[in-house]
This record gives sequence, structure tokens and C-alpha cells, in this order.
Amino acid sequence: MKSVLSVVSKSSSFTLAIDDFKQLTKVGLAASVVFSSIAGYFLGADEISFTTLFLLGFGGYFMVGASNAFNQIIEKDLDALMKRTQNRPIPSGRMSVSYAMMVAVSFTIMGIITLYYVNPKTAMFGALSIFLYTMVYTPLKTKTPLAVFVGAFPGAIPFMLGWVAATNDFGVEPGALFMIQFFWQFPHFWAIGWVLYDDYKKGGFNLLPTGKRDKGTAMQIIMYTIWMMIVAVLPATGVTGALHLSIVAAVLVTAAGIGMLIFAFKLFHNKDSKSARNLMLASVVYITLIQIIFVADKFISF
Repeated sequence: MKSVLSVVSKSSSFTLAIDDFKQLTKVGLAASVVFSSIAGYFLGADEISFTTLFLLGFGGYFMVGASNAFNQIIEKDLDALMKRTQNRPIPSGRMSVSYAMMVAVSFTIMGIITLYYVNPKTAMFGALSIFLYTMVYTPLKTKTPLAVFVGAFPGAIPFMLGWVAATNDFGVEPGALFMIQFFWQFPHFWAIGWVLYDDYKKGGFNLLPTGKRDKGTAMQIIMYTIWMMIVAVLPATGVTGALHLSIVAAVLVTAAGIGMLIFAFKLFHNKDSKSARNLMLASVVYITLIQIIFVADKFISF
């Protein structure tokens, strides 16, 4: 009986350890980053290399995992103050800082090496993303709402990273992909900041542009959503080099943007957490949907 209980206990401990590792490296977020990178790769590649896709996928996971592990180490005391994060592995005491640091450093090294095998420029942008997220964005979160602007830079890298991985070149095309995801960051993260405003306040975070859940913040969300929509259809005008978008695809992308804009206007009108949560979910659907449209437009004639 004791041996059975011992096996069950070990199995539970192992499952918990795996779950904590997934929380530390944010596997769900990593999946969305890898998806964006692969979408960018398909847009830039003349021929698909499954070896490159494999390296890009694992390199992207290592990159996100390292950034989030460093983030949770730096913010461990603040995480303990917030309901949303107090059960994370480090503040809960289930994981030591030294173990988390080992994961963060290992993932950084493995991520850069993996992406370097793709090409040096991809590795450079991956390393830049980790640096900006960890050393600039994370410390600024408790000091100024401008942290969202800084955080938008590493957050916008994945989509363009795929193009760079495919071409070993940075030009107007990956620049356009970067700008789409850059402007998208603002309504997305301000919606999150609105929903979690009270919890963030406990940790000393204030990510909303006016510092309040007011019409000023909602108006800025609307303005950045409009800028995002404009940038997203630029490839249909022929000004983004080899990155093209057909008229039909541009209409679909615009329709998706209008859908997200409607949720932004609802937040402006209602100024409540439910509207902000709906906008947050709409933004996730939007960025995923337009990436699919961009890729489908390249390989399927609309």
C-alpha cells in the first residue's frame, strides 16, 4: 500500500513540477509567438525548409521562456502581492530563484544558438528581444505607463522574425510585419491593463496611458486600433516591397480590424471590465486571423 502511495505521490510531484516549468516559461504565450514567427517565415520563404521551421519553433520557445523566467525572477516579490500571480512557482515557494535563473540562462543560450543556426540576423533579433523585455520593459512597469511602448518592441519582433529567418535580411517587408504587431500591442495590453487594473495596482503596476480606466485611455485604444488597421493594409498598396496583399485579402483584414474597432468603441462607451475583456479576446482573434489571411493570400489566389 505504501509503495502505491509513494508512486502516486511521486507522480503528483512530477506533474506539479512540469506544470510549474510551463508556468515559468509561459508555454501558452510561447505557442502564440511561435505561430507568429512561422507565419512570418511562410510569407518570406520562397521554398519551405522544415529544418528551419523546426529551429525557428524551438528557438522562439527558448526566447519567450527565457524572457518570462527572467521576468518572474525580477518581479517575484511583486507577484506575491497580486492574486493573479501569487501562485506562480517562485512567489509560492515551489521553485527556487536559483533553479529559475538556471532555466532562464540556459534558455537564453539555447535560444540564441538555435536561432543562430537559422541565420545570424535571426539570432540577433532574438537576443535583442530578450534584452528589451528583461532589462528595459520589466523595470519600467512599476515606474511609467510608457513601459507598454517599450514592451511593444520585443512584442512585435516575432512576426518579422519569421521573415528574417527565411531571408536573412531586414528590409521594408519585415519592417511592415513588425509595425502591424507593434500597433496591435497597445489596444491588446491596455485592455489587459484595464481588466487587471485593481490587481496590478497591488503590485505597483500602472500600464494604462492616462493612469485611469477613463475615456482618455479608451480613446487612445481607439486611435492605436485605427493605426493598426491602416498599417495592416499597406501591403495592398505596393509600398512594402515583396510583401503583397490582394484586394480581397485587404478587405478581409479591414473587416477583421473593424470588428476589433467595434469592441474598442464599446469600451469607450461602457468603460467597464467586461468590455475590456471582450476587446482583449477580440485582439487575440484579430492578430491570429490576419496572420492566417496573409499566409493564405500568398499561397491561395483569392
